[in-house]
Amino acid sequence: MDEKSEIDVLNSVCKKAKTEGKLTGKNLTNLYEIFGQRFTRAFEALKENRVKKYAFKPSGKTVWIVVGRERDYLIMPEAEFCTCDDFYFRVLDREVHLCYHLIAQKLAKNLDWYEAIEEHDELYESLMNEWKKATA
Repeated sequence: MDEKSEIDVLNSVCKKAKTEGKLTGKNLTNLYEIFGQRFTRAFEALKENRVKKYAFKPSGKTVWIVVGRERDYLIMPEAEFCTCDDFYFRVLDREVHLCYHLIAQKLAKNLDWYEAIEEHDELYESLMNEWKKATA
């Protein structure tokens, strides 16, 4: 499946889920058919409350994080960017268009299914430095 249709299907399902306030069995099936294990892992991240939206005060900056197995991954939804290895090795090589962290973030945002965390601006730089670090 090409990258455009992956995104189109995910956006379409997110739109329906937002309207209905839930993911239906049909939505889940569609997502699994397209993304396979990436969807399974994204859905696990949602169920385990591993999608976080940090809001920094007073600047209003927001940062999305998905807590992964190895570390926290920084998500930049507007750029469809993630700091995970899957993004670097499979997304940039165009094997797939989205890593599971990006799928989880898109679903979380549309379903309001994430942990909202407020932090002061003083912590922004140190947290960003931590999130941007490469895996050890």
